[in-house]
Amino acid sequence: MGRDRPGDPPGLPGGARRGGPRVKVSLVSTVKDAAEHVGPFLDSVRGQTRPPDEVVIVDGGSTDGTLEILRAEDGIVVLEEPGANISRGRNLAIARATYDVIACSDADCVLDPHWLEELLRPIEAGADVAMGVTEPIVDGFLQACVASLNLPDPSELDEARFMPSHRSVAFRRAAIEAAGGYPEWLDVGEDMYVDHRWRELGLDLRLARGAVARWRLRPDLPATFRQYSRYAWGDAVAGMHPERHAIRFAAYGALLYALGSRARWPKVLSVGAGLAYARAPLARALRRLRTPRERAAALVAVPALLAFVDAAKIAGYLAGLGAARRARPRGQPEAYS
Repeated sequence: MGRDRPGDPPGLPGGARRGGPRVKVSLVSTVKDAAEHVGPFLDSVRGQTRPPDEVVIVDGGSTDGTLEILRAEDGIVVLEEPGANISRGRNLAIARATYDVIACSDADCVLDPHWLEELLRPIEAGADVAMGVTEPIVDGFLQACVASLNLPDPSELDEARFMPSHRSVAFRRAAIEAAGGYPEWLDVGEDMYVDHRWRELGLDLRLARGAVARWRLRPDLPATFRQYSRYAWGDAVAGMHPERHAIRFAAYGALLYALGSRARWPKVLSVGAGLAYARAPLARALRRLRTPRERAAALVAVPALLAFVDAAKIAGYLAGLGAARRARPRGQPEAYS
């Protein structure tokens, strides 16, 4: 996948820009039972304007034909580690990678053709970490509303506060080593844990708004509930975002008090607070939905889904608090908000 393409300047491997330093980059990914999606992912890797110099994929024990698809591909290093979680798979892939710049994505993504080219710009300019962005692949009204809850538009992102998903990130090998690698004791939320470590270490993290990885949302409400419950479980186990979760508990406790109160003013205040809370997700949904009918329905659906997802987070966080002491190795630092 790193071979020269027709039209490349002589002597420059695929996609290198004239006049600028060109780093060698290994693209790493983990996969398990993704036969339906790994083909489009690999197609998007092949379609990059700046192809990776190496692709390393770790299979965590697929039984649906994913491994056979990967083995049939030329130019991919495939490692097998049955039972490996995402952290373990990424650590194995990075250890096997040849180059000292690592790009990371997931096999359920479809990468924009300019993804890697844009992602490497901050690295080639001296950054330790390049933070790409993600966009949802939306199939229907429900997914569009769910996407509006926690997936901001690239224009909304603040470089100083952004915590990138590792579906769309590049970093120097020294950066992940400084963070201690991916936490293999953490089954979910491992990317946020590493992001916190990078911020604590004072590394140079730069936003690459043009590096877009598109990914598939969960198909239905039960799967969405499990997803956000697991995210919150990971937060609790790793000690991430405690203030954010405390505010959520307090807010819904206050709402229950207001609903049970005979006085009118607590109910009025709760309605106002709820509207303020739903303002940003509603604005996103109204921008993204196409028809007046969908926009009208979103006025009800988005606040309802916001409460639904918050219920999942509350349940997951409570479960995670009980598991935290068992899951986190002794002496392992917490990450904070």
